[in-house]
Amino acid sequence: MSQPLPAAGPAVVPARTPAWRYAIGMFGTSIPINMIKGSMILYYVDILGLDVRAYGVVMVIYAIIDAIDNPVLGHLSDRTRTRFGRRRPWLLVGAPMLAACMIAFFSAPESLDGLGLVLWFAVFAILCEAFDSMLNANYGALLPELYPVERDRAVANGLRQGFQLVALVISLAVTPLLTTSIFGTEETTEGFRTTAVIYAAIAVAVIVFMALSARENPRYSTVERPQLFRSIWSILSNPLFWKVGLTSACYGISMALVLTGIQLYVRYSLGLPVANALYLQGIVILITAAGLAVWTQVIARKGALWTWRLAFALLAASFAVLLFADSVATAIAAGVLVGVGWSGMLATNDLITARVLDGDAVRNGQHREGLFLSAFGFFGRLNGIVTGLALTSLGVFFGYNSGDDPGDNPGLAFRMYLCVYPFVLTAIGAVASRLFTVPLHAPEAAGQPDQAPKEPVG
Repeated sequence: MSQPLPAAGPAVVPARTPAWRYAIGMFGTSIPINMIKGSMILYYVDILGLDVRAYGVVMVIYAIIDAIDNPVLGHLSDRTRTRFGRRRPWLLVGAPMLAACMIAFFSAPESLDGLGLVLWFAVFAILCEAFDSMLNANYGALLPELYPVERDRAVANGLRQGFQLVALVISLAVTPLLTTSIFGTEETTEGFRTTAVIYAAIAVAVIVFMALSARENPRYSTVERPQLFRSIWSILSNPLFWKVGLTSACYGISMALVLTGIQLYVRYSLGLPVANALYLQGIVILITAAGLAVWTQVIARKGALWTWRLAFALLAASFAVLLFADSVATAIAAGVLVGVGWSGMLATNDLITARVLDGDAVRNGQHREGLFLSAFGFFGRLNGIVTGLALTSLGVFFGYNSGDDPGDNPGLAFRMYLCVYPFVLTAIGAVASRLFTVPLHAPEAAGQPDQAPKEPVG
């Protein structure tokens, strides 16, 4: 039964946080984890010789661990009460910890092999993902709090996704050039360590700047502290949690496959040096960035839900086209379509999630965005499991086990990994997104009623 939000004393409305100052935080949170995800297979499997079966096992284990610690981290954030706010202390602690773990992740001693290499990979992969989750649960929880109106959210979200794409250009498209041509070579690891140090310093500086400038709403911290198990049960019994979470996972897993496989797709499927991934990734990211402004306007006219459904369908179609690319030129042409669909998903997916958070606050009278986003993070943990299984399947079906044992047709293997698997997943998501609706809610303590285009309230 719905409960009104409890009185929180005098209404103290903080000064609005400029959208760009909040949004720039996405630049800092994106650089470390995207370098990790985009280069981990190349670094550990193809260069250091980690067997893909060991890689798959580690990915499953770390996904399970991360699924457990995510709700705990989110819940602790919701219960935090300091004069600096609920989210900022976690951001200020998590940033340097993630930076240190990323440097260690790309500093594996070259003498390691066998079990030693597996353990080094497992320990620092798990730690990097844990601190990344700490950062993103708190950073993401600020979006619905700082910008309660969907139009304002769309602008702030569009800007932060733009900053994320700038980070992607650096951490994905430029990284292969830095690691294999400027600071290292195609067969050595020195370039990865140097690049990781540079990215770590940038990420910490940006996240600290954002955290110190975010003006949290004090009313969110004065209500009763949520109880863990009661909150978890309330979230798990919410049908929209499962519908939105599973549907969004189809998108998230697909893009995780793309990010982890693009460099080896260029090497094996297109038969080119890894550094050429710069051109393919660069054009996709540029198209995606340019499309954010257009998709934001579509959201203003048609609403987030309608736009989300359209973007899902376009993304699925783009992977079907990418399957037939056989050169950098044709891959770039197909990548333009991928960029259009991806841009739409970036502009809308977090808005759909924010609606679910608003609805939870209205029904339960508590603002527990940290726990709710961490619970949604459970579906994000599926990324690690599915990408691990997908990579393992390349050894089973195509004989690709590592850079030392690539099998007879690694080109077909990574065409399957980068095109077919994502197409199937996004097609399922596009269909599922049309089977439910996400109503508009406006928690009283969050601000004024939403002025976005009206959609069914259910």
